[in-house]
Amino acid sequence: MQFSDFGPRKIIAAFDGGEITSDAGVLLLREAAQRLNLFARMASCFEDHRDGARVRHSLTDLLNQRVSAMALGYEDLNDHDALRHDPALRLLGNPDNPALAASATLGRLEHSREAADPRYNPFVPKLNKLQNLLVDLYLDSHDSPPERITLDIDATDIETHGHQEGGFFHGYYEHRCFLPLYVTCGPHLLLAQLRPGNIDSAQGARNVIKRIVARIRSRWPDVKILLRGDSGFVRENLVRWCERNRVDYIFGLARNGYLLHKARKIRSRAAVEMVDSNAPVEMFGHFSHRPRSKTWAKPRQVICKVLHNPVQEQRVRFLVTSLDWDNDWAIPEMRQFDGKDALPRALYQNIYCPRGDMENRIKDCQLDLFGNRASAHCYRANQLRLLLAGFAYVLMTHLREKGLAKTVLAKAAPNTIRLKLLKVGARIMTSLRRIKISMPDAYPYKDAFCKAWSALAPT
Repeated sequence: MQFSDFGPRKIIAAFDGGEITSDAGVLLLREAAQRLNLFARMASCFEDHRDGARVRHSLTDLLNQRVSAMALGYEDLNDHDALRHDPALRLLGNPDNPALAASATLGRLEHSREAADPRYNPFVPKLNKLQNLLVDLYLDSHDSPPERITLDIDATDIETHGHQEGGFFHGYYEHRCFLPLYVTCGPHLLLAQLRPGNIDSAQGARNVIKRIVARIRSRWPDVKILLRGDSGFVRENLVRWCERNRVDYIFGLARNGYLLHKARKIRSRAAVEMVDSNAPVEMFGHFSHRPRSKTWAKPRQVICKVLHNPVQEQRVRFLVTSLDWDNDWAIPEMRQFDGKDALPRALYQNIYCPRGDMENRIKDCQLDLFGNRASAHCYRANQLRLLLAGFAYVLMTHLREKGLAKTVLAKAAPNTIRLKLLKVGARIMTSLRRIKISMPDAYPYKDAFCKAWSALAPT
C-alpha cells in the first residue's frame, strides 16, 4: 500500500511485520500476579465441576485472562474473541494451547449459579472466600504488623440499565442502581460488595466490619483500628459494636436544629470575629451530645467546625468520634496546633478530612477498572464482576506500590499506568528455546518499565 509522499520519500505500508502486540506491558502484570500467587489463590475460592480430562483452560488461566484483560482496558467478554490470539496475552495461559479461552467459556465462569446443575454451571464461586482473600492480600502486603490502621467505609452507586436483579430507583442518585459498599485501608481494597439499590447506605456495614476486623486481628492481634466514614454510617448498632470491640471511630454527623443550637456559642464567636476582621474565620469546638430521640445509647463526643466568611452564609460541619485528648490517634496530631481547639482541629483536619482520598480508590475500581460494568441480569454474576474488577485493582496497586516506587508513575492512577506502561507496542519472535519481545527504542517510559521489571522479576 502506497500513501502520500513524505518529502522526497515514498511511504509504503504492508501487513508483513510478523507477530506484533500493543500490550507488551502484560509482562509486568504477569510478574506482579506471580509474586502475589494471585490467580491460584482466587481459583481456590471456586468449585470447578468440569471433567479434568477434557479441560483445556484451567480455572487459574481463566481468571488470569479475565482479570489481566480488565487491567489492560478490555472490560467486555466479547473482547476476548479477538484477544485470545494476541501473542502477548497468550503468555497468560497454558503454553500448550494455541489460543486463550473464548468469550463463551469466560461467560460460563461469570454466570454460574451456586445451586444449579453442575453439567450446565461448571464453576461455583464462593463469594465470601473471595472477599476474605482481599483482606488476606492486604495483610500479606506488610512485612510486619503496623501499629495502627484506618479503615475507610463508603457506599456509592452503579447505574443499571434494564431489569437487572437488585437494581432499584434511588432517590439520592435519581436513577435505578445498585448500592455497592467499599472498605479500603490506604490504597488497599478490603471489600467490594454489591448491594441492592433500595437499602440504607449502612445496611450490613456492621457485619462486614466485624468480619474484616476479626480477620485482621487473627494475624495482628495488637493493631489499633480506626473506622472512618461519612454521616450515612452513624448507626447505633455499628457505633456500639465499635465501642465494645476496641475499634475507634470518626464519622460525619448530619446537621440538624438541635446540633446547631448546641453549637450556638462557637457560631456566635465566629460571626463576631468575622465582622471585626472582615476576613474568613474558621473555628473548631467540641461538646457531648445525645439526640433528643434517645436513638443513641449514651452521649458521645461531637466535633464542630464553623466556617464564616463575608461573601457566604455560615457553614457548620459536625463529626462524632470516640477519639479524645488521651487517645493514641489524637496525641501526635495535636502537636502542630495550639490553644483550646487543638483537639477538634486535629481530629477534623488531620484525621477525618483524609477520608476524601477513598473517593479516588472508588474511582479507580469503578471507572479505571470497570467495576461499574454491571450489565448481567443475574445479581451474583454482577457481584462476581465487581470482585474481578477489585482483584484487577489489587494487581495494579501491587504493580504500582512494589514496582513503580521512586518512578514518575509512583502515584499514578490505574488508567495512567495502563496508558503509559502497559500499552507498549512490541514484536514477538518465538524460537524453540525462548520468546523474545522487542519493544521500541523510543519508548518514553523505558526507565520506569525497567525499574518495575527489576523490582518484580524473580531473583
